[in-house]
Amino acid sequence: MIAFESVTVLAEGAPGAPEVTILEAVDLTLTERRVAVIGANGSGKSTLARLANGLVLPTTGRVLVDGLDTAHDGAAVRRRVGFVFTDPDAQLVMPTPREDVALSLRRLRIDATARDERVRGVLERFGLGRLAEVSVHSLSGGQKQLLALAGVLATEPAVLVCDEPTTLLDLHWRRVVDDLLDRLDQQVLLVTHDLEAATRADRVLVVDGGRIVADGAATAAVETYRAHMSVRSRSGR
Repeated sequence: MIAFESVTVLAEGAPGAPEVTILEAVDLTLTERRVAVIGANGSGKSTLARLANGLVLPTTGRVLVDGLDTAHDGAAVRRRVGFVFTDPDAQLVMPTPREDVALSLRRLRIDATARDERVRGVLERFGLGRLAEVSVHSLSGGQKQLLALAGVLATEPAVLVCDEPTTLLDLHWRRVVDDLLDRLDQQVLLVTHDLEAATRADRVLVVDGGRIVADGAATAAVETYRAHMSVRSRSGR
């Protein structure tokens, strides 16, 4: 469970200017297995996602993951919450897929044999077994995103936060990643511009101007977002 309690996030403005409000007065309790977050660029949706594992801390209020406060129990929260970025190159740091997944397991207290077995199993699960020893740089964009997911999921987090994981992918790989996320046992918090993917969620949050402007069943929330964006377009905002 992820709980946002009166969460506001402020950022420094230009010299001499007041602080900028990124998110304001967010109160949410997320228990659904798959929650999608949609909104225009700059709406605050990525900040909302980063709050869930402590990459961003509230200016006021608090965020709890299974009762753990992200501001005070950061290490414990990050053991429970995996994070996948838009660009897999931001996460892949080792020369080969095998080494990259092994690196993600370094903080787990398992012996070398068990670690190697888990690495092989994870790579096979994600269809990357035959590519275990190739250069990461030779992988396609979709394969890189699968590898980024594999590295995060190898640690068996309880929650997976994905910040626009399919934005850089073609249609085929979007479907592959979306289908994979649908099958996970973990609670998934998905930030996305893909409204089709959002409609597959159990709950959808619509963020605009740093506030949650709609929250509910997927189809209704997506339609609210479409109507909201249509009004904004006609008004020239």
